[in-house]
Amino acid sequence: MAQSYGDMLQPALPKEMYVDSGHWEVERDRAIFGSWFCVGRLDELGLDIDERVAVVDVVGESVLVTRDGEGQLHGAYNVCRHRGSQLIPHDPAQPAPAASATRALRCPYHSWTYTLGGALLKAPHTQTLREFDHTQFTLHPVAAQSWRGFCFVHLTPEQATPLGDELAAIDARLQRYPLEHLVSGRRLVYDVGANYKVLAENYNECYHCGPVHPELSRLVPAFAGGGQDLAWEQGIPHREGAWTFTTTGTSSRRPFPGLNEHERTRHKGELVHPNLFLSCSADHVAAYTLWPQAVDRTTVVCDLLFDADEAARDDFDPDDAADLWDLVNRQDWAVCESVQRGMRSRAYAQGWFAPMEDASADIRRWLLPRLVPREGGSDG
Repeated sequence: MAQSYGDMLQPALPKEMYVDSGHWEVERDRAIFGSWFCVGRLDELGLDIDERVAVVDVVGESVLVTRDGEGQLHGAYNVCRHRGSQLIPHDPAQPAPAASATRALRCPYHSWTYTLGGALLKAPHTQTLREFDHTQFTLHPVAAQSWRGFCFVHLTPEQATPLGDELAAIDARLQRYPLEHLVSGRRLVYDVGANYKVLAENYNECYHCGPVHPELSRLVPAFAGGGQDLAWEQGIPHREGAWTFTTTGTSSRRPFPGLNEHERTRHKGELVHPNLFLSCSADHVAAYTLWPQAVDRTTVVCDLLFDADEAARDDFDPDDAADLWDLVNRQDWAVCESVQRGMRSRAYAQGWFAPMEDASADIRRWLLPRLVPREGGSDG
């Protein structure tokens, strides 16, 4: 009798998709620039306030995200339509400037000035030019939308589907977690020597949890068994007496109000391709944004999000969660860097997914259709 697909090893992506810089350029242009990319939390970006502008570097492209006087988000490439100067000077090797209050965007080179929505307001000394049409000099647009307190941009807006439609299934699964009302209580930042897809594949399986994460496996015994047939829809239970991702499995913080019976004692995880991981506990959420830097290097920002009232308490201390997450993160990044080094070997051509790694194959299902050039679109 023939084996079912679920009982077979599945081929992973080929080697060049992890180690070849030429392929990386194509993947960046077609897949990452052709997808919604999470650039962080609205409040961390300073975009929870009207009439603000923030600068973000999206895999080498400097992007402006604005919030106008009506609270509407807008995005644009950080490029003046006159001579190409950056409207807000930003060297990607340096931290992005903090969000600033503004009612318009003025180029520092020749003072061409734009609305927060990108329309050209003023171009000095062009009044005598015949047939000069301001509407033809709108900033090059980037789509910008928010979801549950997170800000996303899409660098090819003519290809974008509404963000809410793309995230509808995840939104339904996490509907009782108050994501939009949480605040960051601790930020952990890592420079990981691995392709961002290696990190995504690792996040989406627990086949590795037993050997790589002994502490985590003691907290969540189901993880130690290889991660097959885990009921993620209901959440993964902790050991008896434990109910959250902390060093002890408990916390003095109260669970989020509104969670159902399972969510008050279990853990849920979601991956939003290409670069947002969400690990939801009853009292906090670990939100990871991945910032690809090169074919073999990724910056990871892990924000631990808490209820605002809990975080405002005089005795608020996130160390019980931060200590466990930092331990688990470093274990993950070490094994991901080992994978990246191994993939560079002449002996490696392609990996394989075991049945309990089926979710890891999501990266293949997400990526491969996006590598096909769209009719009438850029070929990268």
